[in-house]
Amino acid sequence: MNLRKLLLTGNNCYIAGRKIAPAGIMLHSTGANNPELKRYVCPDDGLLGANRNNNHWNQPKPDGREVCVHAFIGKLADGAIATYQTLPWEMRGWHAGGKANDTYIGFEICEDGKNDAGYFTGVYREAVELCAMLCRTYGIKPEKPALLCHSEGSSLGIASAHSDVMHWFPMHGKSMDTFRADVKKAMEAAAEPVSEPEPTSVAVIYRVRKTREDGASQIGAYKELANAVAAAEEKKAEVYRVFDENGKVVHDPSASLTDSSTPVPDPARTCQKRKSMSKPATDAASPVPDQKTIIEEINRLLPLLSESDLKRVKRELEKTLQIKH
Repeated sequence: MNLRKLLLTGNNCYIAGRKIAPAGIMLHSTGANNPELKRYVCPDDGLLGANRNNNHWNQPKPDGREVCVHAFIGKLADGAIATYQTLPWEMRGWHAGGKANDTYIGFEICEDGKNDAGYFTGVYREAVELCAMLCRTYGIKPEKPALLCHSEGSSLGIASAHSDVMHWFPMHGKSMDTFRADVKKAMEAAAEPVSEPEPTSVAVIYRVRKTREDGASQIGAYKELANAVAAAEEKKAEVYRVFDENGKVVHDPSASLTDSSTPVPDPARTCQKRKSMSKPATDAASPVPDQKTIIEEINRLLPLLSESDLKRVKRELEKTLQIKH
C-alpha cells in the first residue's frame, strides 16, 4: 500500500473536529471521470501535481457541499496509485449522509471512465490493503455490516441513496462479497498485526500559510521542516506561519523571542557574589589573637615606638580584628 498523509485542515469537517470510535468502514467512489488525486487532495506535496481549478476539498465547503472523507485512492501526477489519508481515522467524517458517519471510517476511490482494467486492479488492491490495515487496527471484522459500500449502507438505512461502488465493481468481475473475502485474506497473510492507526511510513508535510484555515494563502508544502521555516522567514513581514499535519503551529516568525545572546542575571547568585566581595578574607591557618593579648603587646611596645609607628600598628590591628572606631 502506498499510504501518504495530507489532512484537509481547511475543510469545515476537520475544523469541527468531532471524535468517533471506529466500528466499521464504508467504501465510496467519486462518480466522476477523474482518477487524479489532485482533484480532491490539496496542496501539492510534490507528488500530487497542482490543482489549477482550485476545486479541491481542502476548503470549507468543497463544491458548495459539507463533505469530507478519511482518505482518497487514485493517481499521482506520475500515474502511480496511492492512498492519501485526509482526516484522522478517529475523527467524524461527512461521507455517508446518515448515521454511519457516527461510527464508520469512509474513503473514496477516484473513478475513471470505469473501463480501464489496469487502473481498477490497482485501486482495488490499494483499497483491500487499506481496509485490512484499518480492520486490524480497530478490531473490525471484514464482513457485512461492519465493512460495506455506500449502496449497501443505503439499503440498511444508515446512509443516503447512492449506488457506489456496485455500479462499478461488477464491470470488472468484483462485488462487495469478493472484496470482503480479499480483505480477510490480506489480514490472514499479514505477518504481524498493525497496532498503530497511522503507520510510521506516512510522510509528514509542513505547510506555510497565514492561518490554519486559510488554505488559499498557502505558499508551499514541505517534507523538511527546515525548508518550511526558511519559506516562512522570507515572508516574515506578511506573517506566514508553519503548520504541521495536524494544523498545529510549529514555527511563527512573528512571535517575540528572547535574545539568548544576552545572559539574564541570576539575582540570588548576584547577591551572594556581592556579599562575598564585601566580606574581608581571613586566613584560616593563622588564628587571630584575643583583644587582651593585643593590648598587652601594645603596652609592651609603647616605649619602643614613635607616635607615627604606633598609629600605623594600631590601624593594622584594627583591620585584623575588624574593630571600627
